[in-house]
Amino acid sequence: MDKPVIVTVDDDPGVSRSVARDLRRRYGHSYRIVRADTAAEGIESVREMRLRGDDVAAILADYRMPQMNGVEFLEQAMDLYPHARRVLLTAYADTDAAIQAINVVDLDHYMLKPWDPPEEKFYPVLDAQLDAWQRADRRPVDELRVVGARWSSRSYEIRDFLARNQVPYRWLLDEDPQGAQLVAAANVDGDAGPAALPLVVTAEGAVLTAPTTAELAGAVGLSTSPATDFYDLIVIGGGPGGLGAAVYGASEGLRTVLVEKHASGGQAGQSSRIENYLGFPDGVSGAQLADRARRQALKFGAELLTARTVTSLEVRGQARVVGFADGSSIAAHTVILATGVSYRRLNTPGLDDFIGRGVYYGAAVTEAPNCRDSEVYIVGAANSAGQGAVYLSGYASRVHLIVRSDGLERSMSHYLIEQIARIPNIEVHTETEVVGAGGVDHLETLTLKGPEGERTAEAEWLFVFIGAEPMTDWLGDTIERDGRGFVLTGPDLTAAENRPRNWPLRREPYHLETNVPGVFAAGDVRADSIKRVASAVGEGAMAVALVHRYLEKT
Repeated sequence: MDKPVIVTVDDDPGVSRSVARDLRRRYGHSYRIVRADTAAEGIESVREMRLRGDDVAAILADYRMPQMNGVEFLEQAMDLYPHARRVLLTAYADTDAAIQAINVVDLDHYMLKPWDPPEEKFYPVLDAQLDAWQRADRRPVDELRVVGARWSSRSYEIRDFLARNQVPYRWLLDEDPQGAQLVAAANVDGDAGPAALPLVVTAEGAVLTAPTTAELAGAVGLSTSPATDFYDLIVIGGGPGGLGAAVYGASEGLRTVLVEKHASGGQAGQSSRIENYLGFPDGVSGAQLADRARRQALKFGAELLTARTVTSLEVRGQARVVGFADGSSIAAHTVILATGVSYRRLNTPGLDDFIGRGVYYGAAVTEAPNCRDSEVYIVGAANSAGQGAVYLSGYASRVHLIVRSDGLERSMSHYLIEQIARIPNIEVHTETEVVGAGGVDHLETLTLKGPEGERTAEAEWLFVFIGAEPMTDWLGDTIERDGRGFVLTGPDLTAAENRPRNWPLRREPYHLETNVPGVFAAGDVRADSIKRVASAVGEGAMAVALVHRYLEKT
């Protein structure tokens, strides 16, 4: 078998030769060392290796190279060899570039030049990287395929569920040859075919016709059943607040289970780019942030249940019992409500007929490639709408941002307003509303009402970001809420004379505890909370601290 390859790229010939020499001295017996003196030469070499079927174990790139710096080089190389370990060679003055690379290309390590002796400062780093490469499972991921109709709302829901849960899949239209072949092979009757779509074919060949979300989750390996019936802590909701609570709860030794109806990340997980979250100077997508938090929670031993709908919360002595839609239940000493919020529906005649068929609430990242060279309409004036506009501007020929107020300044962060102003294919329409929608099997037109009156525009794509509604109707009378449905906690609760008898009066402030002892609320679902990702994560962590204090007193 041919030796795996270590690639090194540096535009300084002397440094390039030295790096290659050090590599051959230590690793030449087990690896083939390939040296390139320019980034262009390096990319060409990597492409040739890909065509030949060579296996690349590690890629070392100097940061300061003309035409293409090391970060840009690694970004292109990782498309060809996603499993190769990526190391940036940098001077002390360029450490900021290395931090940037961690976010852009998931950099595995950066090394300061020069290193002397290599036995102390070079080889130990490469040893660890090559060991990690050897241990990684580099087998090709078997393909999950989804076959459906172009303007099918259920097809969109399935693709959105898979994408947000980080499950790779291939999307095929039922009218394309490959899609039609799969439908025929699955023995779906031709006359009844559309009713049986979408069709999901797993990597193992199992066929699911028009599966429910729970069936789909089980088929792709997501956990849907609890391991036990009693926990220290149940976290309801997998947004930033819930994930933060799960990470801190599990890391501090609590038997923790997180229950999520759809996908980790919540509303934030739909964001195409979050640029003001601490530690990510170049921004991070909501999906990436949610996936990292999910893996972190699992690492500490938290249990994550997906596609489970919570329908009730009851107090039974010292136990807090959470009921599911299928009639089953689990119990715990404590519960953290982190159900977040959902985007409020746009009250426009005819619009609901096209949900999932041209009308989408949230970023709907799965639909972005289909918007290429089309005109896209976005309703909203807060950060989520701004982030969606910036993201979709990379695909659409023009993005129309529909804003009911007279500007963006009152509701959108300054950095986003500046970004939007610099993007030529984003057009902001102030004092404008969507008042009508039309189409046959999908959205085709929108009626807009602005300062100059009403007009009809051809439109196949509408994304709506208009505020939030808490998902708390299932709580019934158990938990006190305000008039809009947000959970009341701490000093926001009703006056002492109106509190339930079991409400314990305490001197210390329990600002996240609800009217039911042992039940806390964190993140956007809590009344008067700050609607930001960072604050939700912080409240999730704080709620765990209060859980510990509650458990100590009971």
